[in-house]
Amino acid sequence: MLLTIAIILVVLWLLGFTLNIGGGLIHLLIAIALIVFIYDMITRRR
Repeated sequence: MLLTIAIILVVLWLLGFTLNIGGGLIHLLIAIALIVFIYDMITRRR
């Protein structure tokens, strides 16, 4: 589930670069998604 959300946010982030839509919000969401994804990977290994 987290992987799907992360992929969708990355696509929206790249679209934000090309179309210049909602830049600040998309950058904030992708940063949060990356932090959650890394945290999930670290805790899943234990």
